[in-house]
Amino acid sequence: MTLTRDNLFSNMDALTKEAIQYFWNTRAGQIDKQHQNQTHDQGNRGAVTGGKQLDGFVELVKQVLLLYGLPETCIHTNSSLELPGYYRPNKKWDLLAVHNGKLLAAIEFKSQVGPSFGNNFNNRTEEAMGSALDLWAAYREGVLGTNPAPWLGYVMVLEDCDKSASPVTATSKHFPIMKEFVNASYKKRYEIFCQKLMLERQYTAACLITTQKSTENPSNYSSPIDALAFSSFIASLTGHIDAALRSNV
Repeated sequence: MTLTRDNLFSNMDALTKEAIQYFWNTRAGQIDKQHQNQTHDQGNRGAVTGGKQLDGFVELVKQVLLLYGLPETCIHTNSSLELPGYYRPNKKWDLLAVHNGKLLAAIEFKSQVGPSFGNNFNNRTEEAMGSALDLWAAYREGVLGTNPAPWLGYVMVLEDCDKSASPVTATSKHFPIMKEFVNASYKKRYEIFCQKLMLERQYTAACLITTQKSTENPSNYSSPIDALAFSSFIASLTGHIDAALRSNV
């Protein structure tokens, strides 16, 4: 498939399916490899510690940035991924776009699969909030230069299964839980979380993709609302990059 600006969004569904299939295939391969090597991480941790399962999405975003005119030398996906922070010395992102010494975009790609969702949900949300807080504080202090604000993106790929889709009880002894979280499943919690990341302008765009576990049929994926769809995420990113390059940033 030869991608152009004209056919990018008409092919977005097929491109997303390819990235999802890569995600599940890579996870399965990592777990199988560890079993062959007699290295048994607890539960699904074998795939988590193996990493790289989201490289299909990383590579897709890289190709989109190239399509919109960003030189390949400006796109970092394997090395030179650290940015200085305010509360800590630095933070390693998953993809950076740096052009003429100016940060254009920084993106985090995360995933979560079962069977354990509770603690992992808290870890994922705290990590995402902390990364954004640290970057914006550093930007405010001029650590990233006096350039226009960068575009910040957050992508979450979540397994769609009974445990992630079932209502979850949340308790608070002293004060009431916000009503949107009452009996909200982990899928719903991630939806609320991603929306609030954008509402509070911690991230310019956030994407939530839910997908049933399958190495053969990646078509069963969805996003809860259009604002969190991968196509919306890419539209926001390309708009920012296009404007930045046109203004010679």
